Amino acid sequence: MNTRNSMLSIAALCGTIFVTLPAIGAAKSNPISAADQADKNTGISAPGIIETKSIAEEAFIYGLPIVMNYAVMNEFVIDKNSGQYKAPFNMIYNDAHVFTYKDTAVVTPNSDTPYSMLWLDLRAEPMVISVPTVAKERYYSVQLVDGNAYNYGYIGSRATGIDAGNYLVVGPGWKGETPAGIKKVFKSTTPFGLTIFRTQLFNAEDMPNVVKVQEGYKAQPLSVFLKQSAPSAAAKIDFLPATTKGIKKNFYAYLDAALEFVPLTPENKEIRARLASIGIGPGKNFEFKDLSLEHKAAVLQAMKEGDDKVSKYLNTGMKNINGWNIGSVFGDSAFYKGDWLKRAAAAKGGIYGNDGIEAMYPMTREDGAGKALDGSKHNYTLTFPSGQLPPVNAFWSVTMYDGKTQLLIENPINRYLVNSPMLSGMKKNADGSLTLYIQKDSPGKEKEVNWLPAPNGLIYLVMRLYWPRTEAPSILPAGEGSWSPPGIAQAK
Repeated sequence: MNTRNSMLSIAALCGTIFVTLPAIGAAKSNPISAADQADKNTGISAPGIIETKSIAEEAFIYGLPIVMNYAVMNEFVIDKNSGQYKAPFNMIYNDAHVFTYKDTAVVTPNSDTPYSMLWLDLRAEPMVISVPTVAKERYYSVQLVDGNAYNYGYIGSRATGIDAGNYLVVGPGWKGETPAGIKKVFKSTTPFGLTIFRTQLFNAEDMPNVVKVQEGYKAQPLSVFLKQSAPSAAAKIDFLPATTKGIKKNFYAYLDAALEFVPLTPENKEIRARLASIGIGPGKNFEFKDLSLEHKAAVLQAMKEGDDKVSKYLNTGMKNINGWNIGSVFGDSAFYKGDWLKRAAAAKGGIYGNDGIEAMYPMTREDGAGKALDGSKHNYTLTFPSGQLPPVNAFWSVTMYDGKTQLLIENPINRYLVNSPMLSGMKKNADGSLTLYIQKDSPGKEKEVNWLPAPNGLIYLVMRLYWPRTEAPSILPAGEGSWSPPGIAQAK
């Protein structure tokens, strides 16, 4: 899931930062040696500039998802004037509409399902999330994401079934027995985290039914659920203000602030120690802002090079099939196993995405011949052969984004995607195949029901397969499945 609003299309982060470091010479008086000595003279025990640059690059890759999440949290639950504010901590916010081009906080937003969101503060006590009985034909999911951008649990059609139930969510330091009436306990690695509810919408007329389901989602402190007295409230925190637009300029300051709420673990203790050595996060013995200009220049260059590595992983770290990049890049701590580059790539591609077993996301910026998709130059088609639509237990969609911002685009028919609930109103070819027309202008009234409006420029397409089938034909395992999306072709 998973905002330029939060959209962390990291469009901001993708901005180019070029900083030329002074040449490293042998003389003792070279600028780098002088800067190192100047830092030491002022009591700053930072590593040398070259090592600082290396650590700063690690910090960017490790910290990108954490910073993105911290900025979104600020906009959604802390800053009431952000323009993206939803609700206070531990209160569910229900959205009775799907995302449009006006929603800019999160990059590559889903426009298939209305969202409900719950930002958890688990410091004082655990929270109980309750869900209603949901009709079998209506897919829903509740995704639990912590401050590490780990998906640490799921409730919903696939994970727990359609029956009503109560689920306990606990913070990293909680120890206790599972109370009566609780179906399952989920443990977050951080005290703050986002819970994302997705409820399938069949069509515009179906919205009142979605609202009824949303009204059945509940969140309450464990003490309230047990009808006991509440523990002492957690201390008030003065969060460092952060915005998604401000990530590029303030990345390391945001990371320093966010790490206060990411506990040390055996998995992250080594990289966290290296970050502290350049003044970032708990355990530091000087302030990052006090580094010399030469050290700061090295850090900025490291940020650019780190972002390049993340982009390269997105382009090459997944399997390219018919022009679509297919992989499974979202999961929990055990899934990543300390692979910070994979985690950063997942966040940059679209933070808050689902585990592969919950949803798969083939994505592309090129046609089947490997040429960049550009709506200002070409019209395109995407044809699914007869009997070869995306194999899912729930539903599938193909969503259009601006290739530069990864946001939904304004268009004359207010259509941002084509999905399987729309099939009954679409036209199939004589051989039973289904063709989507991908272009900036209408393909004509006869074909408009199959039209996916494109931007007048670079195109970014994401296919979503919710609750993908595991038996053949299947897109799973990611990149190795028996089903693959067809390539996009230039229209003749």
